[in-house]
Amino acid sequence: MPAVPFDYEAPRTLQEAVELLGAWGEEAKPLAGGQSLVPLLTLRLVRPRVVVDLAGLDELKGVVREDGMVRIGALVRHRSLERGEGPLRLCPVLQEAASLVGNVRVRTLGTLGGSLAHADPAAELPAAVRALDGEIVVRGREGERTVPASAFFTGVLATALRPGELVTAVRVPVLGERTGWAVEEFSRRAGDFAIVASVALVQLDPLGRIAGARVALAGVGPTPQRVESVEAALRGERAAVETVREVVAACPLEIDPESDIHASAAYRRHLARVLTVRALGRALLRAGRSHREEDP
Repeated sequence: MPAVPFDYEAPRTLQEAVELLGAWGEEAKPLAGGQSLVPLLTLRLVRPRVVVDLAGLDELKGVVREDGMVRIGALVRHRSLERGEGPLRLCPVLQEAASLVGNVRVRTLGTLGGSLAHADPAAELPAAVRALDGEIVVRGREGERTVPASAFFTGVLATALRPGELVTAVRVPVLGERTGWAVEEFSRRAGDFAIVASVALVQLDPLGRIAGARVALAGVGPTPQRVESVEAALRGERAAVETVREVVAACPLEIDPESDIHASAAYRRHLARVLTVRALGRALLRAGRSHREEDP
């Protein structure tokens, strides 16, 4: 089925793109890698008057380290994330999450900014940015603003972007010492969207106890969900997989998944606990190895 007719614009600067999107408002759609927008156009699920192609905007392709953070341009490809090119090596959580996205063709074209703006609740990268307490930098005619990941995702395929705004960059913290990470997911086939995914970060204190933990889940609600009850219960506990199992089993998970053709709500809840234990367990092992490597 061909897409509905639309005008096509290929701005050469970010300012030109912002002006075009601002002028057309909700009747415009920005095009990054096209891995989300093109299927929607083909299925006629979106009907923009104009598509604004961002591919030529080199301003959105840079990666720099600044103030303990890594600022990643919105047009950085999944494949670059997966490979950890340049400063992206400082973002191992995003590396692992990106490696689970689609197949190599999708990863070669898809972009970080596009994935976040699309806001699929089963996608890995939004959950990873949520676990990292990342920040999404957006720009419109009225200027630039920064939205914390906790406020950026507002519903299924819905974000805090205003008409005429686009994602220009993502800022995530450089992980501290004695910190481990892991991404675990369950999908029917390799490369499919996750039925449930769990992204975990664990930091150990000098005594080898859990100084802090963060867990974000995908596929269990309309947005990536943080599991704050588990995070709070793990703080100060002994760094052991047995501790993780006990805490995850005892804590109520702040999720309310729905049943669909892929899985029942009960099965998604079960997967959330299993995958969270696995992700936290692997994160603990990585944090422990980092701890030992620092010892003289």
